[in-house]
Amino acid sequence: MSKQSLVTDATHAAADFGAANDVVDEAAAAAFGVNRTDLRIIGLVAAAGTLTAGRLATEAHLSPAATTTAIQRLTHAGHLTRRTDAHDRRKAVVELTPAAAELLAEIYTPIERAGRALLEEYTAGQLEFVIEFLRKGERMQLAEAARIRER
Repeated sequence: MSKQSLVTDATHAAADFGAANDVVDEAAAAAFGVNRTDLRIIGLVAAAGTLTAGRLATEAHLSPAATTTAIQRLTHAGHLTRRTDAHDRRKAVVELTPAAAELLAEIYTPIERAGRALLEEYTAGQLEFVIEFLRKGERMQLAEAARIRER
């Protein structure tokens, strides 16, 4: 197979992988009873542990007003709680409820296990290549998102 054909096949495989990821996230959003933006917020809060509304807005690329509305929705739905920051009592932070953390683990832990099992099939050298490719792809995607936002 020619290099050009391989590049085309790799491009299609990457697009298919991204589309499959979207299908998983749509299913996860439905399980939470939220939209995709709210699911992204749940993921950001889960990764950070706690976030201020301002930091969450920055991380989610949302306006402060949109972030406040999403926090209210997610708090009302029982996925987030608001409390005073233990380190700075002047700040409020949001965090996942135990039920939301449990549902997140129920949905994504099996996916992580399955992904790790797939990666175990590769050599250390192949994994280094995969990591390099994914990191370069991540930087490219984020740069493209910034380009699109700047239009």
